[in-house]
Parts: sequence; structure tokens; C-alpha cells
Amino acid sequence: MTIRVRFAPSPTGSLHLGNALSAVANRCYADARGGSLVLRIDDTDAARSIPGGEEAILADLGWLCVGWDEGPVRQSERGAVYADALARALGNGAVRYDDGSIRLAGTTLARPDGTVTYQLATVADDLDLGITRIIRGSDHRPNEEVQQRIARALGGELPEVIHHGLLVGEDGKKLSKRAAHASVADIRQEGIPAAAVRAYLEELGLPRHDVRLDTGRIHRLAIEAIAQMPDADLAAAAGAPAELARALRGARTLVEATEIARQIQAPEAVHLGNEARLTVERFAELRAAGAAQLGEDDARALVRELKAVGGNLKQLRLALTGAERGPELWAVVASVPRDEALRRAAAAITRG
Repeated sequence: MTIRVRFAPSPTGSLHLGNALSAVANRCYADARGGSLVLRIDDTDAARSIPGGEEAILADLGWLCVGWDEGPVRQSERGAVYADALARALGNGAVRYDDGSIRLAGTTLARPDGTVTYQLATVADDLDLGITRIIRGSDHRPNEEVQQRIARALGGELPEVIHHGLLVGEDGKKLSKRAAHASVADIRQEGIPAAAVRAYLEELGLPRHDVRLDTGRIHRLAIEAIAQMPDADLAAAAGAPAELARALRGARTLVEATEIARQIQAPEAVHLGNEARLTVERFAELRAAGAAQLGEDDARALVRELKAVGGNLKQLRLALTGAERGPELWAVVASVPRDEALRRAAAAITRG
């Protein structure tokens, strides 16, 4: 039997990490078994749908490298499937009309205006699309019995259901998009690489119990992901030329990498006191004798020589970048071309 799973978000905007966990879990489950993932957009509730909500979800999935094999299948476009399902249920005598609605054991399947509910639509879709496993968060566990009854009323059986634990916040409650650091959009804006988020969600797998969101772990994975990015990709993410990649390697986020790139390319002007003069002048002598662009070994050697003679490396960093903190100083020296480095050095110790 070919495995078919589905990820079925509502178009309410960017995914929160709990939804993303289900998406990654379904993709990994299908991949490990040679199966397929169907992307379904559960938009039966128009009141919950927001403009651009579906597009935000597709962008999040693309960013996380979660592809799908079929879809997007939109419930709003599947009225004929639901009408046929209701007709079968009525023909089976399994459901009845009640004040204009169609109900099964107290569960509303269709409203008086003819629109179907989530419960009917999701079961009809799972049967019609040939879904063989339903992998979703444990908050859906109460739906399983109801949905099994609906599936049998439609003449089928609910696929096997696997419920995984939820991602929860510090308060132990299910994550929502309103919580800090909870949505894919938020964490992307913080400069966490997609590879780090994907790695974190893959580590969780299919947790049996609820798991507290570990932002510290995500940030550690971010550092590893940045260290492993190809030079061109890292530089592009920071809006910098590829030759700056060495200086960006120590960044903890892509936001920080962008700031480092700004420091190196367009630093704030500084005017340093006499305590910096000897170091900056010695730097200028050494740098003037070097190549237009230094390699790592030569840049490290220059910094070592300055340190050996008691140079004030903090002041040199200020002269070159306008900032007190940043990447390793050798990486800055290697990234700034000779003539520009000499210009910054002179400007920093020139009296106004």
C-alpha cells in the first residue's frame, strides 16, 4: 500500500511552529516510506480565513523546504465532493435533518444554508483523496471518535491516526501565533536560518508528549547553520558581497550577519583619542606593506604582531568598523581592502 499523508492548515496567516512541526513530521513520514504528501487548505470557515493567508503558508513551507506532491487542494473548491458525501450518508440512513441542518449523533455536518462543517469536510476529503495516515497534533484527539463515525456514515473507514505531542510555551499551553517567537514569520524575522528551524523540528520528530519550545536550542542550531552556509548564500542573506563571508561566520543570526556586513562596508565615523594613535599608526604601517586584499594567514599574522607589541586592538576595531564588538579582528582586517583600511585608520586619529 502506498503511504499518503496530508498537511491541512487553515489559511490564517503564517504558520506557528506547532503547525510547522506537523508539516515537517508529515513530510518526513512520507519520505521515509516512499509515500506522498497532499497539501490541503482547510478554508471551509470563511470567518477564519484572512487575505494572503494561504500565500503566507505556502511561503513558510517553501522557506522550510517542505514540499508537497499534490495540491494545494482547497476545500472551498470541493463542494461537489461534500454534496456527494452527504447524499451517501442520507442514503445510508446514517444522518438526519434537524432544523434545516444535517446531523449525525449530535454533530452538525451541514448547516441550513447548505455549507458543510469542518468535521464533514475533513473526513470526506481524507476518504476521497485516499489518505492512509493522518498525522496531526494531539489537540485533535477528541475529534477521532466523531470522525470515525462520520467516515462509517459515508461508507468508509477513517485512516489510521497518529497524534503527536504539541509544542507548548513556558506556561505549558499550546503555542499560538500571538506568543513571542512562535510563528515561522517571527523566527524568520529574527534572522534564524531555515535550516536551523527545520533541524529543530526534525529533532522533535513525532513527540509522544507535549514539548516546551526550546528557543535556546534553535539559536544554537542557527549558529551551526550559519557556519555551514556556502559563502555565496551567507553573503546574499546578509546583503553583502561574497568576499565578506569570512567575517560573517561568527554571527549568531542572519540579522547579526547583516549588521556585521554594514559595519564593514559602511561603518560609523569615529574619532579616537591619543591612546589609539600608536596602535592605529602601526597598523597602517603594516597594512600599507601588504597586499590589496589579505588572506586569512596574513591577516591573522598582522593582528598577532599588533598584539605582541601591546597594541590596543579594541581601538583598532573601532577605527575599522565604528563598533566595539563584532567578528574576529583578523576577519575584519581581511575583509577591508588596503586603501580603505588606511583611509579609515587615518580618519580615526586625525584631529578635527
